[in-house]
Amino acid sequence: MKWQFGAFLIDEDTRELRRGDVEVHLSPKAFDLLATLIRERPSALSKSELHAVLWPQSFVSDASLATLVAEVRSALDESARTPRFVRTVHRHGYAFRGDAIELAGRGRPARSSVVYWIQAPLRQIPLSADENVVGRDPHAHVWLDSPSVSRRHARITIDDSGVTLEDLQSKNGTQVRGCVITDPVPLSDGDEIVFGSVSVTFRVWAADASTKSGAEP
Repeated sequence: MKWQFGAFLIDEDTRELRRGDVEVHLSPKAFDLLATLIRERPSALSKSELHAVLWPQSFVSDASLATLVAEVRSALDESARTPRFVRTVHRHGYAFRGDAIELAGRGRPARSSVVYWIQAPLRQIPLSADENVVGRDPHAHVWLDSPSVSRRHARITIDDSGVTLEDLQSKNGTQVRGCVITDPVPLSDGDEIVFGSVSVTFRVWAADASTKSGAEP
């Protein structure tokens, strides 16, 4: 089972947590905790329920659970004061907050052969081999913090058939190669995309691409 949430993808089959194409380390117990909270969302699980899942044959203190929660939050780049995904339910337990998209049964290209990313002003944003929502919402995979960008502005989909970009009825529109799009369009390496007033470049790297000579223009 796989879920996409914000910029992250968690895969129970391969036991991986990824942010784009970068693997994020979690200890086995912390991975199980995160997967359990996502699977049972939006229900709040009590500490005793989580203890039964994580330590079924052992007795451990609540401090051990708190340590795992802190590890998960660190991996997700959040804090207890401002949690984006793991919510503390005081005097009860924990719950997963926010959206998580189930990706069961969907294939993805081998990450070792092709890498996709967006070149935005002053930074690069890796893209996952599934759906990547572009928007002003901090939970969006491609977060563009601009008032000209809608909270859910557009979607970049990467699958076995290629890469497509779709505008999600944004207020200020999406342009590809200088043209406003109204239907999904395919993307190619080097395409200039404008979300609202934010201009970015779509880039692709392939492992089998040949190296150009430095003498070439």
